Amino acid sequence: MSRPSRHQPARRRGGARWAAPIALVLAGGCTGSVGEPGADSGSSSGSGKPGTDDPIGVCQDDTVYPGRAPLRRLTRFEYNNTVRDLLGDTTEPAFSLPSEDIGNGFGNDADTLSVSSLLAEQLGTIAEGIAKRATATPEALARLAPCAGDVTAAGEEACARTIVEDLAARAYRRPLQAGEADELLALYSAGREDATFAAGIATVIEAVLQSPDFLYRVEWGAPDPARPALRRPTGDEMATRLSYLFWGTMPDEQLRSAARAGELATKEGVRSHAERMLDDPRARPVVRFFFDSLLPISSLADLERDAEAFPTFSRTIGSLMREETQRFLEQEIFEEAGTWPSILTAPYTYMNGPLAAFYGVSGVTGDAFQRVELDTTQRLGLLTQAGVMAGTTHSNMTNPVVRGSFVVQKLMCHVIPLPTGDILEKVKPPDPYTGKTARERFSQHSEDKVCATCHQFMDPVGFSFENYDAVGLFRTTENDVAIDASGSVPGTEGTVSGPIELVRKLAETEDVQSCFATHWIEYAYGLTLRAEDKCTREAVTAAFKTSGYNVKQLLIELTQTDAFHTMAPREE
Repeated sequence: MSRPSRHQPARRRGGARWAAPIALVLAGGCTGSVGEPGADSGSSSGSGKPGTDDPIGVCQDDTVYPGRAPLRRLTRFEYNNTVRDLLGDTTEPAFSLPSEDIGNGFGNDADTLSVSSLLAEQLGTIAEGIAKRATATPEALARLAPCAGDVTAAGEEACARTIVEDLAARAYRRPLQAGEADELLALYSAGREDATFAAGIATVIEAVLQSPDFLYRVEWGAPDPARPALRRPTGDEMATRLSYLFWGTMPDEQLRSAARAGELATKEGVRSHAERMLDDPRARPVVRFFFDSLLPISSLADLERDAEAFPTFSRTIGSLMREETQRFLEQEIFEEAGTWPSILTAPYTYMNGPLAAFYGVSGVTGDAFQRVELDTTQRLGLLTQAGVMAGTTHSNMTNPVVRGSFVVQKLMCHVIPLPTGDILEKVKPPDPYTGKTARERFSQHSEDKVCATCHQFMDPVGFSFENYDAVGLFRTTENDVAIDASGSVPGTEGTVSGPIELVRKLAETEDVQSCFATHWIEYAYGLTLRAEDKCTREAVTAAFKTSGYNVKQLLIELTQTDAFHTMAPREE
């Protein structure tokens, strides 16, 4: 990795805006095959074992497996959180930026976070807006530093330096290097000329927010005394890793102090702070963001259904479905057993009055969400919630292929390649009049032996969810024909009789547990796992299993791997 250069930004004509250099990241991708976990597939650009050429060999306890340390650009979620904590700006300005490429599924894959000229322009635009808001009033200025409340008494130059030295160090998430404060003060002077103190400070803020040191999580590391061939993140870099993992934002003062005190130099010290941070309420929005990306619930408020066929459904109900899932997950992870199997099989959920009425559940009133025990003959755990069922339905009719694909690919990490060529020509949704039930329609659709090579993995799972209609309501018939909800789970023996047996079997399936851990690794590290990451994946999944598949413990274990504590030798 070559370091982003630091030089004098050039003033743009037509406005008091200063453009700083923005580094670029190249995109990449991975492939896989039917029925195989996808995390270990894909090309490898380096070895997971120092000194060997076999990244997929046997993982050994006495071998260190360093992680990749690419430039990670702040995502929109992280950018909004960071400017909120840096400057108190709660307008969520980054949501006006284009969506990130999906990459690893969470939009934070370092290999896909490139910066186009248009995005660079837009980053400049929102930086200008943030700077204006941060300096719009004397009260806003005073939040940057007490001296800004009365610069006449404090002296403008001295106050500007105070603001610059504090703001830039927090924004760059490290101590300033020699000369950096002076460069920013030169920008202040240029902005202040023929204008006001506030204009000068706004110029500095614009420059800081467009700097690569703000937009990217730059990691150089330091030599590892015990293993000279490797590097370790510096204290500030480790603080940043922890903070963006657990809080999705810049380190707070307590974490920065820990970095300066050397408390983050050991796995034990990192674990202690990780546990503290995970118990902090600031960890909960990150967990919400993770599940918003993992599950098909983020767009439920925009879901459209035929009003005549589904008269009780509305976009408001869609938004309540999403909140049901998130409230349930927060309760399970932070207050209850907190295991992934328990999440998949919990006998309760959360509803408010309007959502309960939609479900046909009595005894729940008001807008506040409350715990509701389920009829476990009809629903059990996360996957049978109406939001998940509706989110995996793309029209007014259920599609067992889509639902089955979601479980097999997203929750089991079995990669099913998209059809191409002649096979693609055969892929057409079945005519809705070719059968009264989805099983009749889609069984005919997948009778072709070539199509069956993929559908044999997806369809049996999807058929087991047919007791839920296109808005997730429970049913026993379709078009007055009894639904056959029998199915199976790929890679396991036997069949299941319906959704309740299905989710119980999924909860007991090893691939479901290891896949969940893999998703958290990829989110936490901002990467798509490659072959050379095999030993990191094995270490995390083994620790997850040892914990009884506890989700909070999984997040802690993410901070204990070699990949989190060491970096490969620097590539110049």
